[in-house]
Amino acid sequence: MPFKLPSHSRLWAEFLILFAGAPLLVLSIRERWFMVALMWGSAATIAFVLHKSYRRRHAVEWNWPGFRAGIRDVVLQVAAVTPLFIMVIWLFLPESFLSLPRERFELWVRIMFLYPLLSVWPQELVYRSFIYHRYQPIFGKGKYYIAASTLAFAWMHIIFLNSVAVLLTLCGGYLFSRSYAKHNSLALVCAEHALYGCMLFTVGYGWFFFSGAAWR
Repeated sequence: MPFKLPSHSRLWAEFLILFAGAPLLVLSIRERWFMVALMWGSAATIAFVLHKSYRRRHAVEWNWPGFRAGIRDVVLQVAAVTPLFIMVIWLFLPESFLSLPRERFELWVRIMFLYPLLSVWPQELVYRSFIYHRYQPIFGKGKYYIAASTLAFAWMHIIFLNSVAVLLTLCGGYLFSRSYAKHNSLALVCAEHALYGCMLFTVGYGWFFFSGAAWR
């Protein structure tokens, strides 16, 4: 039997429950294990749904031709904005500049290796791939998809209880969503997210994304 998409009203209700409600649930519990379990449980479920209901095998969703088409622009963009982030942190929070690699080098090395694998992939699968395919009947493939993906991604970061995390992910979410809408490559948006995230952790913005500091 062919897969039948839910009605628009059901999709809207589902989207609001999942993407508006999940961060509030995390904030109400404030346990790191629950946040990680929810993120990975959601990603595993969504990978299954994309494969079974939308015929999107992960190899297809990864889309290496799309990666190759967009990675040059991504790298150049990250290189162009990095000096701005350095200038801002140096001017307003000079004590935080390079604080992680300077003061906790081993933790910084672990983050550089593990962050792209353990955090970036599940987020991009949920906030880029899933929203694009699941909610295409209500958001389409262009500007409304980009807006929905961007806002949902930024809203998720309210769990860190600071406006800097939300503002930065609002900007990042827009870039990642735009890249996915253009190239349909999960590999590309994972690389883009990882490059920006590792840069922010290195330069000195990492504590804005640390749940332990927010939930004390």
